[in-house]
Amino acid sequence: MTERIGYITRVQSFSACHRLHSLRLSDEENKEVYGKCNNPYGHGHNYKVEVTVRGKIDPVTGMVMNLTDLKRSIEEVIMIPLDHKNLDKDVPYFADVVSTTENLAVYIWDNMAKALPASLLYEIRIHETDKNIVVYRGE
Repeated sequence: MTERIGYITRVQSFSACHRLHSLRLSDEENKEVYGKCNNPYGHGHNYKVEVTVRGKIDPVTGMVMNLTDLKRSIEEVIMIPLDHKNLDKDVPYFADVVSTTENLAVYIWDNMAKALPASLLYEIRIHETDKNIVVYRGE
């Protein structure tokens, strides 16, 4: 029987605030690079994250993976640490990493990769706004 490869994407939304500010730049450089996103009081987003896994469709179960397990991993990796949080102050990873959506995608990838079976994670896609989308595939 031919081995089939399938992709499953689970979408999850969460809200969080942050401030784009690099400790490696002066205050003036931060204002120049990040503009209004460098506001000292921060700003918020309603992020939409798409987590895609890729793998063999099991001939017995008919699944790449159990969606219940994927939902549980997303809850642990995304919702509990990030939802309704200040990314810069509540998430230790961002203490010295700028909380851009690119870096948020890396953070989610690294933690989802640990939570899922080996080599299943395919892509993290984050919609920061309707017009701004970041894709990360672990490269």
